[in-house]
Amino acid sequence: MANRHETDTPNESEQMEVNDVCPREGSGRTRMTRRQFVAGTGALLGTVAVAELAMAQITKAGKGADEKKPARDHAGTKPATNRAPWDPAALGKLREWNPKWADACVRMTTNPWTSGVLPLKTVELVSIAWNAACTNLNADGTRRHVRAALEAGATRDEILVVLQMASFLSIHTCSLGAPILLEEAKAAGVKPTPKKAGATPASDKMKAVGQWNTAWDPFFELSPDWTEQFMAVAGGIYVGGVLSPKDAELLSIAFDASVTHMYAPGTRRHIKAALKVGATMEEIFEVLKICVVLGVQACNLGVPILAEEIANRSARNNEPMKKKP
Repeated sequence: MANRHETDTPNESEQMEVNDVCPREGSGRTRMTRRQFVAGTGALLGTVAVAELAMAQITKAGKGADEKKPARDHAGTKPATNRAPWDPAALGKLREWNPKWADACVRMTTNPWTSGVLPLKTVELVSIAWNAACTNLNADGTRRHVRAALEAGATRDEILVVLQMASFLSIHTCSLGAPILLEEAKAAGVKPTPKKAGATPASDKMKAVGQWNTAWDPFFELSPDWTEQFMAVAGGIYVGGVLSPKDAELLSIAFDASVTHMYAPGTRRHIKAALKVGATMEEIFEVLKICVVLGVQACNLGVPILAEEIANRSARNNEPMKKKP
């Protein structure tokens, strides 16, 4: 609600009292100049403003813990206390233009943050995964969820592992292409040049800990030395112990099932592995729900652009007609 002095016009008696900075004779008050009155009033208002600001900061600080850890809402009826995947400016404009749809969309998209199925830290790590993935590369979303993950208790090393995993999602180019190359070469009667592999300790370690994927066999056959170099870089991500085996599998599901990737063999492989290491069906489906949230990036990107272009168009249309020379 606006303050009275911002909206109301003072009546005649109030206006006379404000203007009467030089009291009449017999009033018993000390004469005050207009400059003294203005200075004194400004100081008083400044003190009030400082006090109000301090109270606002105290109130905000008191709400911080609740904003970082929203209360569970398994029924999905309670609005989330954080904006989760939303850009504040985009969401504000969307609520101005289409409040009913915006509120319904916020309830759906923030559900993984309020359901309590996964810890908030895991939700944010999964959100970093699909934002930072080499198939998406969403800078604003990555920053938003890195900040939220740190607030939820994630360590630098945990977030760094997620980014490393996001970097090597591109191996699926070879997972897809190498088998096709071998099949088509065989059909064409073309044989690869024989290659003798040197020592492959990284690949051997991946096989020993059960992290080797048979889909890698074709490109290991085509280029064993390069495959070993790749595994030396990527293999340590999964066997470094920073993430629990379950979290590593949940994140891998997010990378493969994300709408910007949709790699079916990897999704199946990591769902199978996640169940094996103790993930529940509900936890795995929660990861899929978080991946669906990626869709709101269309509004985060497009709504501010639409608002800017409408404003620019309005400004151009309202420009005065230039006189011809």
